[in-house]
Amino acid sequence: MTALADSRDTDKMGVSPLPSTFSVPMAAAKIYKGALVVLNSAGFAVGGTTATTHVATVGRAAETVDNSAGSAGDLNITVEAGVFKYGNSATTDEITKVQTGAVCYVVDDQTVAKTNGSSSRSVAGTVIKVDASTDDGGAGVWVLCAPWDKRA
Repeated sequence: MTALADSRDTDKMGVSPLPSTFSVPMAAAKIYKGALVVLNSAGFAVGGTTATTHVATVGRAAETVDNSAGSAGDLNITVEAGVFKYGNSATTDEITKVQTGAVCYVVDDQTVAKTNGSSSRSVAGTVIKVDASTDDGGAGVWVLCAPWDKRA
């Protein structure tokens, strides 16, 4: 085949080749709906925090689940993989459109940053888009958060 010289309707198989929601065992913690969810060093879900011990970012919490009075693994949380809008860090760690396609880092369960904070932060995911103005519903960073994103 030769390279395209015009538009092409490229076939796609199914709605998505990867699962969009899945259940993850939780640490003894409370995770709020909409939070950035990561796995701690024991493999249990927690809300995003500044730490280098997270083994993976898995997505966004689809629900609020409180396992703070329980033990790790007592409850599961439903997590959604996909591209989600989180708050942008400030000043020198602010993500700009130049970082599109680059990794970003977890500050907390609703904020991401451009740098790893002098090796103090885990990877949140891949920057897809940066909304700098509040005209479109608020400034923020669109991040691909998924367990299969090996950079996260």
